[in-house]
Amino acid sequence: MSLRGRTALVTGGGGPLGRAFARALADSGARVVLVGRNEQALKETAGLVGAGALTAVCDVADPASVTALAAELADEDVSLLVNNAGVAGPVRPLVDIEPDEWDDVFAANVRGVYLMCRAFLPPMIAAGRGDIVNVASVSGKRPLLHRTPYTASKMALLGLTRTLAGEVGPQGVAVNSLSPGPVRGPRMDRNFRMTAELTGCTVQQAEADFASRAALGRLVEEHEVAAALVAMLAMPGLCGADIDLSAGMVAPA
Repeated sequence: MSLRGRTALVTGGGGPLGRAFARALADSGARVVLVGRNEQALKETAGLVGAGALTAVCDVADPASVTALAAELADEDVSLLVNNAGVAGPVRPLVDIEPDEWDDVFAANVRGVYLMCRAFLPPMIAAGRGDIVNVASVSGKRPLLHRTPYTASKMALLGLTRTLAGEVGPQGVAVNSLSPGPVRGPRMDRNFRMTAELTGCTVQQAEADFASRAALGRLVEEHEVAAALVAMLAMPGLCGADIDLSAGMVAPA
């Protein structure tokens, strides 16, 4: 499909998955705005995306930062918002997780999405068109031991998506979520290391055990998740939906 003529804002644009999203959107013709906290990482992504990509430093969990971002981009016709920014949080039993750790996860994974939607929805509503895709996780629908803040935040994001879709769908804005399974990359490598430390197994065993829960017996790749995003945008009737891209991930017995 062609996204030519549209401007897409991608949060978490300096991370591996944000980078994959940005490249896929640009390849489909969109003008891409990359948002994140690390300016150098954003510039590196912009270099890969090519001419026309914009970068803007913003902490999506901070209201003042998001307000400043909206003002900075006031002249841009952002009709596509990809809420990809998020954190993995601690890998420990719930009783060993501190309240500030819990709050940090919800600030990035839920509050940030709320603030970005609040800031960038009004122009979409005024124009009578737009798309919001919230990057959730298969972990928001299936148990993931020792990851309660993360799984709870992603479940909250699914509720936010469905409710917001009902609010703004009648005004021409489609809101959906994309739930990747375990995506191969630095974040999952970190989780496997922490799981190995917690359980006493090897990192390789931690990865193999996790992948064994998927019907395809493997992790998903960043480019596959990015392709799913573009495919969702090619479905004009999609609204209030959650697309599961997890290689067939199932709950552990």
